[in-house]
Amino acid sequence: MFRSKTFSLLKPISLMSGQPRLAYKCIHPAIASHGHRCHRRSVDARERYKSCPGSAGGRTISAPQTKIMAEEELPGVLILDIGGTHGVLENLAVLLKKHFCLITMKEFLENKKEMSKKIQSVFVFECRPTIDQELLESLPNLKVIGNSGVGVDHLDLKMIANFGIKVTNTPHAVADSTADMGMALMLASARRLVEGCQIALSPDTKYFAVDWLGVEVTRATLGIIGMGNIGYKVAQRARAFNMRILYHNRNQRRKEEEEAVGAHYCEKMEDLLQQSDFVMLVVNLTPETHKLIGKKELGLMKPTATLINISRASACNIPVSF
Repeated sequence: MFRSKTFSLLKPISLMSGQPRLAYKCIHPAIASHGHRCHRRSVDARERYKSCPGSAGGRTISAPQTKIMAEEELPGVLILDIGGTHGVLENLAVLLKKHFCLITMKEFLENKKEMSKKIQSVFVFECRPTIDQELLESLPNLKVIGNSGVGVDHLDLKMIANFGIKVTNTPHAVADSTADMGMALMLASARRLVEGCQIALSPDTKYFAVDWLGVEVTRATLGIIGMGNIGYKVAQRARAFNMRILYHNRNQRRKEEEEAVGAHYCEKMEDLLQQSDFVMLVVNLTPETHKLIGKKELGLMKPTATLINISRASACNIPVSF
């Protein structure tokens, strides 16, 4: 009976505490009492008066007004929220504020008529906010949709293009993090870390079985399906464990790249599946890779092999039982 294990990269949910917005003040230096005119001002005071962004034509502008004026000069970007379970990470929001006036979905829905004119971009974080036709029709000045991450399979690119809107992504931003996670999943599955933690915490546990420690990763065979940027970074990490590295890709890597990580090319994916102790799926989601791994492919793997998927979930079509 086939007993291969499957581990998949789950989408992290960021739980961030709220952070108060930071405001700045501009204090007008020309202060005079009622009915009395100040005839003498220091040079420093005059300089502060000239450079103060809160002054215009000798009129004093309050700090909140100044902040609004400064924000209005920046293009508006629509986001779902800041912090919480689905909002943009707060440190990322700080970076966005340097270039955009942030408008949350709640603010947009509460004042659609006014906000729709200001929004020129939408920042999609963790597949949110959802980009549909209704939203696009309500944003007449929208120019670009920026997606945080590599995959854009959650976006209807054809529909978006019909509105003349461009889509961008961040293809290399999470390459190292994803490769790290792939190695973490492989080590956790090989050494049964999750199961071991549960056993250790159980009040019923009196001892560990002798064969509990799992299998070694060192000198085992790792098959990497998809040797792109992330796949190659996985190979770099796997070499530190003295693993035998096989890979299958649309195109073979240059000889010097293969030698740098000790990788061997498998033209046929079937050959890789049959030889590997661990198989790591690292492909972009395309029509060609959709349901790339299924019952047939799992049947080719060793009964003791482990499949680690750090691609989109749709790259696997794994039956519950067979």
